[in-house]
Amino acid sequence: MSILFERLKPNAQRGSKPRCHLLTHGAQDAVAKRLTALAAPFASVAPTDFWMPEGFADCNEATLPEAERLLPPEIRYELKRWWLALPNSNSQTPNWDIVSTCTIEGKSGILLIEAKAHDEELIKEEGGKKFKEASASPNSRRNHVQIGEVICAASGALAEDTGVRWALSRDSKYQMSNRFAWAWKLSNLGIPVVLVYLGFLNANEMRDQGSPLIDAADWQKIVKHHSETLFPAEVWDRSWTCAGQPFIPLIRAIDVPLSDRNLA
Repeated sequence: MSILFERLKPNAQRGSKPRCHLLTHGAQDAVAKRLTALAAPFASVAPTDFWMPEGFADCNEATLPEAERLLPPEIRYELKRWWLALPNSNSQTPNWDIVSTCTIEGKSGILLIEAKAHDEELIKEEGGKKFKEASASPNSRRNHVQIGEVICAASGALAEDTGVRWALSRDSKYQMSNRFAWAWKLSNLGIPVVLVYLGFLNANEMRDQGSPLIDAADWQKIVKHHSETLFPAEVWDRSWTCAGQPFIPLIRAIDVPLSDRNLA
């Protein structure tokens, strides 16, 4: 595995990043089985599906407006136009740790995975979107305003669709807020979605950064504590219907040792 890890930047050879590549590394049927296990029983991934990254062969994380293998061009364009006031600018949209096409309730859908390897990865995300107002360009200001507006709109739509309280925000717990906003937008565009918050257990090499995740119950507790100001705990681990499409947020945990050759 050490040779494969050399394809990653030195600071990306521990924690959640290499484990995401290990999950998507190997024969198509083996990868499909692993991803299906993370989304079961709500979604399934077939060997003929597409995912990013592709193990260590293509180490790029997915940005949905650029993910040609995952989404049709009209959907990708609409996502960028929705998120950015200036969609033709060089401004970036969020990166995803793992994204895969899949089947959800008999329909073509998308599996989105946000992965963490220790508690501080969520604790450090309590704040809002980073924005240096004093030095921001007019274009950056416009994009910043639009991102706040679309997250707020997604929050309102989710509240209407689910009948529970939502408080997604650009200015608080931005990363989780944007993850749910993007998942909602895909459903609004007619695409069923499974959104997985994935905890990698026993990443003991990260002790200098935070406390490694002990077990699935530990990770559940951490995620639900982080999300409690954004929406009720009942949102997790069940299927909702948003804009007529399945919308399924899951908390999952898995142990992927960095030396695990069973994933090759």
